[in-house]
Amino acid sequence: MKTDNMESELTVDENSLSETKSLNNVFPVIPMRGIVAFPHLVVHFDVVREASVNAVKEALKRDRKIFIVAQKDVFTEEPVQTDLYKIGVVAEIRQVLKTPDNVLRVLVEGLSKAKLTELSQVSGSSAYYEAKIKPVKNSVRSKCTDTELEALVRSVKDIFERYAQYIPKMPDELAASILCQTDPELLFENIVFNINLSYVDKQDLLEQSSVFNKLSMLFAMLNREVQVLQIEHQIQEQVKESIGKSQREYFLREQMKAISEQLGDDNDFKEEINEYRKKIESMKLPEETASRLTKEADRLSKLPEASQESFVIRNYLDTVLSLPWNKETRSKINIEKAREILNKDHYGLEKVKERILESIAVHAMKPDVTGQIICLVGPPGVGKTSIGRSIAKSLGRKYQRISLGGVKDESDIRGHRKTYVGAMPGRIINAMIAAGTKNPLILFDEIDKMSNDFRGDPSSAMLEVLDGEQNNSFVDHYVEVPFDLSKVMFITTANTTQTIPAPLLDRMEVIELTSYTREEKFHIASEHLVPKQLKENGLKPSMMKVSDDGIYTLIDSYTREAGVRNLERNIASLCRKTAKEIVSEKTNKLTFTKDNISEYLGHAKYTDDEKSKKDEVGLVNGLAWTSVGGVLMPLEALVLKGKGNIEITGSLGDVMKESAKIAVSYSRNVAEKYSINPEFYKENDIHIHAPEGAVPKDGPSAGVTMVTAMISALSGIKVRGDVAMTGEITLHGNVLPIGGLREKTMAAYKEGIKTIIIPEKNKPDLEDVDKTVRENINFVFARTLDDVLKTALVM
Repeated sequence: MKTDNMESELTVDENSLSETKSLNNVFPVIPMRGIVAFPHLVVHFDVVREASVNAVKEALKRDRKIFIVAQKDVFTEEPVQTDLYKIGVVAEIRQVLKTPDNVLRVLVEGLSKAKLTELSQVSGSSAYYEAKIKPVKNSVRSKCTDTELEALVRSVKDIFERYAQYIPKMPDELAASILCQTDPELLFENIVFNINLSYVDKQDLLEQSSVFNKLSMLFAMLNREVQVLQIEHQIQEQVKESIGKSQREYFLREQMKAISEQLGDDNDFKEEINEYRKKIESMKLPEETASRLTKEADRLSKLPEASQESFVIRNYLDTVLSLPWNKETRSKINIEKAREILNKDHYGLEKVKERILESIAVHAMKPDVTGQIICLVGPPGVGKTSIGRSIAKSLGRKYQRISLGGVKDESDIRGHRKTYVGAMPGRIINAMIAAGTKNPLILFDEIDKMSNDFRGDPSSAMLEVLDGEQNNSFVDHYVEVPFDLSKVMFITTANTTQTIPAPLLDRMEVIELTSYTREEKFHIASEHLVPKQLKENGLKPSMMKVSDDGIYTLIDSYTREAGVRNLERNIASLCRKTAKEIVSEKTNKLTFTKDNISEYLGHAKYTDDEKSKKDEVGLVNGLAWTSVGGVLMPLEALVLKGKGNIEITGSLGDVMKESAKIAVSYSRNVAEKYSINPEFYKENDIHIHAPEGAVPKDGPSAGVTMVTAMISALSGIKVRGDVAMTGEITLHGNVLPIGGLREKTMAAYKEGIKTIIIPEKNKPDLEDVDKTVRENINFVFARTLDDVLKTALVM
């Protein structure tokens, strides 16, 4: 073995080779990365790893035989036996060259397949891998007939012929010689040696023993490759067609441009561009904005009129120039007129109206005031959205409403960059264009319903909009130039503040809108909803009337809500039924009262709250707050013989259960005062229950109710049936303040309660209680539980 480039250290004496023949099927090993050898295949590769270089040297010292096996992972530097495939090839080294960069280039010829049974590493200064192998023979005959094998050979030739059509570098002579091959084994080898397959696929082919299985697997692989090549070919054809089409369109546009210039049609386009320039100069825009728009107009003048880019620039210029850069609405502010508008559009909501009038007064004193952003928070149907419209009317400003419910894409707020197809500005810029003035009132409805996803967080974009220190230079992605939003009056609405991010909530002044009381609903229905629905249904006031008791019946028996939407729907239903009766000529007018409403709307949907109607032992009228108003919640206590267990039922929450434990401890403390058996906590079981067990209940305000019920049940003293109470308690018997007093007292008034016990610290909250309730109910202010029990128990 001798070449001009071969290093002397790799030259081996031919006589010594015969003396060092590989014995017991033990060979040096080269773990191959990404290469699979086959018997009869001549393959060359570079050897870099030191262990592989030493293995080549060792093989040359012996009989030039070396075992070649592929690695499972090409990135493994020092493989162990589990990192190698089990089947490899015993090959004979034909040539070894050493390149100038100290890399061995080896040429080998596969001899036979073999199975790796044991891998070891020969240590020393020239460490290398050595493998014990077991020869693998191909099965002489597979389980198939000659006819099946012939059919498979034909199928493989057909699919290879299709494969060769998509491989331009494959010589026609080579393809023809392969297709003329009749021996199945030679056909397999000739195809595998000349096609591009992954080393994993080639390893699968190497591990097959019968020629039928080899050809079957090869057919499947070729079929898959042909499908991939077909798709690649289609993609390439589409790209070529697209490029050809673009070139053709460009050529035709240039021709059209030349023809237009000859005919003089190009003058209209030039006139349009000049019109853009005149608008930019006349609008007195900020210098940065004017410069940007002028550049866009210059770009437009250099483009063909019918090109796609010219349409994009035109749309951009039309959008930016339609913004109200210098247009403002001159508002004439009159506080009394504003108060009149608010009172006409909304009944009640006195605190909200007062805060709005204060804001209007500030605008009158300082028209350029910024940073006043109001967030109206309250349950559905209480008039949050309509209040925004009323404020705009009272200020004389243009009104725009932006619904944020379900918005989860930042581009809805900031717009899309104009480089995208179909790009458009965000909702805020669109609202400014629609308003036509730079100081409108914009209402962001349902700001608590925004969410986020992979497209961005719209609530983060709102931080800049609702910040008076930043929104004077708001940049929409589409407009790309700063626009001043500082003169816009922003109002937001929400059902809850829990889902509004803290930084966004911090930028707004929250005004709470509570649920309407029964009396407020009555006035809203009689003064607003009935006239409105009469008009919408084409009825005259003389054709339909709803008596006062009829309206109260609608409120109490057919609706249970914080607002008045369902109440309005029921009134609309009565109007429709009236219209039907009149059109049918059965009557010319209808009057609805509490006695005949059920004939038209069906039976009552809701019943009165349960309450204690007489003085009883262990039964107390409590008061609770819900999202749709206050309710009367009777609480029962029963003392039984037992072992001191406390049973609590009625879907009571953890806080109410803790109140029950406090009540037991307090009862033990005052047992002697109320003649209670001091050992009751050992000898009796106490059962506490709140009716409507399917409705979850929780909160600390039932503390005084539990203590009163328990003292009554243990002492046998009756509780007054015309008394209701609310308040949190401590172990020492102090009564702490609670919330929702306005709604709770209205519920008690509706049910005919004459006396209400409330915490003394809630006395200032009576200002919020409905005037009718204050005039008809006796309030007892309790500082301690002694005050509660003196009033509630029939001593």
